[in-house]
Parts: sequence; C-alpha cells; structure tokens
Amino acid sequence: MDTSTALWTLASSLIIGLAYFAGLAFVLGLLWRLWGYLRTPMPWPEVTTPAPETESGAVARVIGDVLIFPNLFKADKFLWAGAWTFHVALSVILLRHLRYFTYPVPGIAISIAGVSMGTIGLWAGYVFGVAALYLFWRRLALPRTLYLSGLPDYFALALLGAIAGTGMMVKYWAHVYLVDVKAFILGLLTLHPVAPPLHPLFLLHFLLVLTLMLYFPFSKLLHAGGIFFSPTRNQPYEIQKPGKRYVNPWDYPVR
Repeated sequence: MDTSTALWTLASSLIIGLAYFAGLAFVLGLLWRLWGYLRTPMPWPEVTTPAPETESGAVARVIGDVLIFPNLFKADKFLWAGAWTFHVALSVILLRHLRYFTYPVPGIAISIAGVSMGTIGLWAGYVFGVAALYLFWRRLALPRTLYLSGLPDYFALALLGAIAGTGMMVKYWAHVYLVDVKAFILGLLTLHPVAPPLHPLFLLHFLLVLTLMLYFPFSKLLHAGGIFFSPTRNQPYEIQKPGKRYVNPWDYPVR
C-alpha cells in the first residue's frame, strides 16, 4: 500500500467515525433537550390570547404556527416573507435528499404533480440561498436586529448558507457520481460503511452537514422541535368557572 492510499484509508476512517459520532450526538442531544422541555413543569396556565378553547383548537394553532408563521406575519411582513421562504425551500431540499437515503426512492422524491424534483430542487436551492443572504443582511442592516443578534445567529445562517452553496456546486458544477454517494450514505445507515467518494467538494459539503448535526441540538435551531412544547401556544384557553379557583401544582403544605 503506497502512502497516498494509506492516507486516504485513514481519512476515510476518520470521516466515517465522525459521521457516526455526529449522528449519535444529534439523536441523543435532541432527545435530551426535548425530554427536558417535556419534564419542565408549568405552574400556571400561560396561554397567549386570543386562544382556542379546546385541545383540538390548540393543536390546530400549533400546526398553523409551524406551517405559516402567523405571529411573525403580524409583527413584520418582510421578515415573515424571508423566513417563510427560507423554511419552505429548506423543506423541499430535504425532501429532494430522500433519494440519497432510501431504496427504492419514494415517488415524492422523484416528482411532484408531474414536475421533476430535480427542477424543483434546483430552484429551491437558489431560493434558499437568496433567503439566507436576506436574513443575514437583515441582522446586519437593521439597528434593532443588529443589537439583538449574537455570534450563534450569524454562525447558524453562515453554516446553512455554506451547506446550500457547496451542495449546489456539487450538484450543478463539480459533479459527484450519484451511485458512489448513495452507496456511502446507505452503507452508513446499514452499519456497513464504505469509503466516501474521493471528491473534495462533496467531502466539504458532508463535513459541513456533520457540523450542523453536532450543533443543532444545542442551539437556537432547536426551535424546530421546541415549538411543540411551548406552553403559550399548545394550551387551550380555560374559561374560569364561577367559584372555581386555580391551584398551582407546585404549592404544597410546609411541614
């Protein structure tokens, strides 16, 4: 075995090990954070009004918050447009990536309403990049958001933008062989890892994704799951009946 082959074998082993470490950290970190949300007691009803008065209405409100961001629309329509476009494009990109993780590939990852997901994914990649740049610009250009923003806010947008940019270049400029990519990803998922494609830009893209997986459970990006545990959104409004007094579950007799 010559030196270059030995170095590539070592690098492949490190990348595979990092992939498993990042995947484990992502899953365990996510479960740990969400379990923490679930265990946090709510000492009193704190639903944001106006609010639905039934459990099904509260569920519908949370679904609406996830899909259309109504509160953000009321507060700042330009920010809503950028954020909603950003999230929709990201969802399409993730849907498009199902073809790398599944076999056989589900139909929704191939085409939607007769339109190829390749075409949809191409436009989603451009839209995602423009939306990320817009959100990054807003944090720098507006005094209020500049004051409120910190390094994690810029880092998250820069990391997502870098992932999108390298992904677009791998797909439409410096092509990587799809069969090798799918063999590598399926090998990781089935615990039969094979060496990754020897393609510098793909490796950069993949390492950026692993960085995101390590960062996600411990960052503000976890609002993607935390919204379902928000007591101000997931509770119905309880009409106080005459003569009924709310009892704080934290109250207990002092012994």
